[in-house]
Amino acid sequence: MSADAPRRVEVYPDNEVVVEFDPDLTFECVDDCTWCCHHGVLLYDRDLLELAERANLAETTTDFRGEKFVTREEKDRDDHVAEDGHACAFLREDGLCSLHLEDDWKPTRCSVFPLGVWLEDGNLHVDIRDSAHDHCEGLNVSERRVVDNLEAFLPAVLWDLENPDSDREL
Repeated sequence: MSADAPRRVEVYPDNEVVVEFDPDLTFECVDDCTWCCHHGVLLYDRDLLELAERANLAETTTDFRGEKFVTREEKDRDDHVAEDGHACAFLREDGLCSLHLEDDWKPTRCSVFPLGVWLEDGNLHVDIRDSAHDHCEGLNVSERRVVDNLEAFLPAVLWDLENPDSDREL
């Protein structure tokens, strides 16, 4: 969290967020990082419907604590995997996402990264995930200020969710 006071930013008409991070922070995905793809991806209801049009849910999702996640699967390679050799079922060998490349779509939680979101006192708050500060190579490497591009990170569905908390992990 930044030392500056949080500020409200309108992302869509009538949909604001409370920004908890430094407004000068920049982010751009960098080649060969894929750190965000080493974890299970929480799927919201709308994501499940979209994913069902693109993949077999029985093969690519798993239930954990009553919620659906994209399956982490063992990959037969050393690159673009977590320490345990697993990564997102949709992460290709070249480190690119098949859903994003082939269908120009990605689950809500993938869009949100590296932000963390949560509801507090009826307001949607956003900050940079603590883990991103330690592992994400795309922070502060470009001119793309996150605060100026929040619509790219925060799909409108987040304001409709009862619990958009991004701390839930597989």
